[in-house]
Amino acid sequence: MTSPTQRSTREHRGDLFDPQCPTRRLLDRIGTKWTSMVIKVLAEASTEEVRFAELQRRMPGVSQKMLSVTLRGLTRDGLVDRRVEASVPPRVYYRLTPLGLTLEEPLARIREWAEEHMAEVDRANRRSDERTTDS
Repeated sequence: MTSPTQRSTREHRGDLFDPQCPTRRLLDRIGTKWTSMVIKVLAEASTEEVRFAELQRRMPGVSQKMLSVTLRGLTRDGLVDRRVEASVPPRVYYRLTPLGLTLEEPLARIREWAEEHMAEVDRANRRSDERTTDS
């Protein structure tokens, strides 16, 4: 017999293979390089807040717009808290929520895998490109 908690969890669990499932949107958001970097920088800060400018400085290559869009989505999803300090110009601070902290470990494993296997994937890409060019 299943408990009400087990039933509730199963009923609210997503299904990646259902085209209408919001799990797909969430995976699209957390699967980006910018999300992975934001989560890593904020996780390293632990419970401290990080200013927008500092986040941008620690994420080489991210544009102000892309960082803004990424942070807005993560805030909307409840993964990041945003605090605005009334000053001129306003100072905006971010930190991970408890839910956001739970995302750091799985993303860290994916980053490690990518760093460990990057050379192999690059070699496979070159071989594939060579086969395509030879055809």
